[in-house]
Amino acid sequence: MNPTQLRKLGLPDDAVPEAIRAIQTAISSGAFNSKHVKSLLAEIVADPAAHIAHEHFGEVAQRLLEPQPAPLTPIPYRTWGSEIDYAAHAQMRQACSLPMAVGGALMPDAHVGYGLPIGGVLALEGAVVPYAVGVDIACRMKLSVLDIAPDEMDHRYERFRAAVENGTRFGVGGTHETPQDHPVMDADWTVTRVTREHKDKARKQLGTSGSGNHFVEFGVLTVTERDEQFGLDAGSYTALLSHSGSRGVGSSVCDVYSRMAQARLPRKYQELGRLAWLDMDDDAGQEYWAAMNLMGDYAAANHAVIHRLVTKLLGARVITGVENHHNFAWKEMHNGREVIVHRKGATPAAANVLGIIPGTMASPAFVVKGKDHPESFASASHGAGRCMSRTAARDKYNFRAVQKDLLAKGVRVISAGSDEVPYVYKDILKVMAEQTDLVETIARFDPRIVKMSDDGRAED
Repeated sequence: MNPTQLRKLGLPDDAVPEAIRAIQTAISSGAFNSKHVKSLLAEIVADPAAHIAHEHFGEVAQRLLEPQPAPLTPIPYRTWGSEIDYAAHAQMRQACSLPMAVGGALMPDAHVGYGLPIGGVLALEGAVVPYAVGVDIACRMKLSVLDIAPDEMDHRYERFRAAVENGTRFGVGGTHETPQDHPVMDADWTVTRVTREHKDKARKQLGTSGSGNHFVEFGVLTVTERDEQFGLDAGSYTALLSHSGSRGVGSSVCDVYSRMAQARLPRKYQELGRLAWLDMDDDAGQEYWAAMNLMGDYAAANHAVIHRLVTKLLGARVITGVENHHNFAWKEMHNGREVIVHRKGATPAAANVLGIIPGTMASPAFVVKGKDHPESFASASHGAGRCMSRTAARDKYNFRAVQKDLLAKGVRVISAGSDEVPYVYKDILKVMAEQTDLVETIARFDPRIVKMSDDGRAED
């Protein structure tokens, strides 16, 4: 019998492993067959006390007599936005049920993910949840403002296209033919076994963009009023914008330490699944923290290499720029105590901190300045947020048709998948309007030349 069949008989999840072991032992003894076992288990569920002394199933009966853990009670969390699905709220409530949870928030781009929803902010005391950081650790944004007039994107399109095509690589396994250099590869990659074993892969993938919603774009940056911190006068500029993270090595770090956390999850918290945590006082928690921070440095280096290669091929110079993580965990002080703030698909928005919130290939991104809202744990959205699954999008849209429509609107899309067309996302203008208390907009970026992976696979 499999776990699903056992649950249908009325066995709780924490009794299923014992039941499977008992079934195997009983059948191996030759005294039972499958039909007999099913009938006996039904009797045990109905009256476990009568079967405590059973040779093979006594432990199962004993498990059924143990008091069941009380339902987990979530702490309150604040929600921004009006178009957040029920599943995202259910995930957020479960995340806020962790015993060390001290606060949480949902951003206006929130939608269902794995463990913590995308757009979820979770503050824990003394613990880190690998899946609340995300599979693509340190997925981030980087914008570089260039010394080229915006109309050059029309006049010299082929040069811009070639710079993007040759300056990075897309796809799950994408690598440069010649490994790129960056000081991050001289860092200590022996901090954990997984980073040590994947260093060669990291070197090969340095300067690549991956798949899913990752992109490299040229567009027009519009500044309506000078901000001294950003340092640009009012006007229109050509800018390069990229979105990607820590590639294959980051995914491996998440996988290894999430499985480790789930293996350590106390029985009474088994239902939390991917929200399994690592104690920051344990070796495993410290190892994950070291690996996560190395992935943060690697993701930043990844963008630096992309921008270096693309701008060099274009023959441009960078005037200024801004960048930020949005899949990461930080040690921060909130309400007078140190907490681990997980931002999974959420942008840091502490007072005067600059960040980037992208839209879609056909809608604007925004350079923003944080307002340090206490109930959001100084966070904001990381984009528009999906409103349609990838599977549904591939079934509904034909990318070539969408590509032609966008070209007529002035957006050249070199490549992308039908699961990333603009219509699968919420309205970024509405999302921004729903978080004016979290960030101030100081510039707007409108995409003109877009490159994404066309393999239809997601990394984040």
